[in-house]
Amino acid sequence: MTTTTVIRGAELHSGETVDLIVEDGRIAEIGSGLSRAGADVVDAAGLIALPGLVDLHTHLREPGYEASETILSGSRAAAAGGYTTVFAMPNTSPVADTAGVVEQELALGEAAGYVHVQPIGAVTVGQKGERLAELGAMASSRAQVRVFSDDGFCVFDPLIMRRALEYVKAFDGVIAQHAQDPRLTEGAQMNEGTVSAELGLAGWPAVAEESIIARDVLLAEHVGSRLHVCHLSTAGSVDIIRWAKKRGVNVTAEVTPHHLLLTEELVRGYDARYKVNPPLRRDEDVRAVREGLADGTIDIVATDHAPHPAESKSCEWQAAANGMVGLESALRVVQQAMVDTGLLSWDDVARVMSSAPARIGRVQTGSLVTGSTASLTLYDPSPVRTFSREDLHGRSINSPYLGRELPGEVRWTFFRGAPTVADGILRPGASA
Repeated sequence: MTTTTVIRGAELHSGETVDLIVEDGRIAEIGSGLSRAGADVVDAAGLIALPGLVDLHTHLREPGYEASETILSGSRAAAAGGYTTVFAMPNTSPVADTAGVVEQELALGEAAGYVHVQPIGAVTVGQKGERLAELGAMASSRAQVRVFSDDGFCVFDPLIMRRALEYVKAFDGVIAQHAQDPRLTEGAQMNEGTVSAELGLAGWPAVAEESIIARDVLLAEHVGSRLHVCHLSTAGSVDIIRWAKKRGVNVTAEVTPHHLLLTEELVRGYDARYKVNPPLRRDEDVRAVREGLADGTIDIVATDHAPHPAESKSCEWQAAANGMVGLESALRVVQQAMVDTGLLSWDDVARVMSSAPARIGRVQTGSLVTGSTASLTLYDPSPVRTFSREDLHGRSINSPYLGRELPGEVRWTFFRGAPTVADGILRPGASA
């Protein structure tokens, strides 16, 4: 049965006010004064139309850690945040290091029907850093994996990293590195600096991130392959990426919403919601990553959505797990940190949260043009309200924004033409 929706009076991220006709899962027409007999009509006056958001860095936990999240619950959280594509990190049990596991994840995402779940394959077997996983088999599987990462673990052995970069060139893949020198961060609990000294917590030095990034951009240059840097967090890292891009190195980088907004000062209360890897950094680092995102040095915003059960966060700081949930809050945080401060336009937001991550991950989405798949988000930037547990739709509630005022609201999310969020309410079910 053909479903037709007319979206009236939306403001495109480029600034133009238009009507859009969504038909058979695609954008059939963009213009003004459009109508279709019998169509559902969405009044989008005052709403910004963005391409469906794409998250290159999501932890969905399934298979193996369903107490924290499932592909279904994580997909619901993503849709609520305006996402239509999420890349699922491989730190599952079993690890997503074979064609069988990534195809299972793909199928579970299709069954959930809220977003396209694109698996990320592990770089090494079991994420142990000892030998390469089945990169070619995952790339040629039905999941068509193009992003590979041992996220949660750094690919520390330089020879393994070089071989991985060489291998993925054959199918235009990319290695997404978790830049953390394990020796420099043994026992680390927070950013190394004045605050860590005052609190008596073992410090996590910026150089532990920066030294790996410096090594890897040189390896990528030598091999002539694609490198992506996960959750960049320090001013020095921004400088290294800026230098590498000027040299012509094929490197991209991401920053998380929490590193755009939150600082190490929040650790003073020992609230484990603020414990994350890499850690919250200094105010100077926050300013630097904002500037890096604004000038294009940092390519994208990725959530690093990392759900944990309550017992992993409701404990003493040293015993708590690293990670924050972030899918439902990401667009609102980016508005507060980057748009409302004048650092990014909505056109820039469409680039860093949709088209650029789609390009890096080699998926066909991220644009609003006639004939394209109708995966889009209608966002209201005007309200300001307190972020609460009612805003969370996954299995875990370890959000650092609970009780914090954030601007904006996702009013509609369309995934392949079907509304998954309608007038601000998450639909109970959707078909892929």
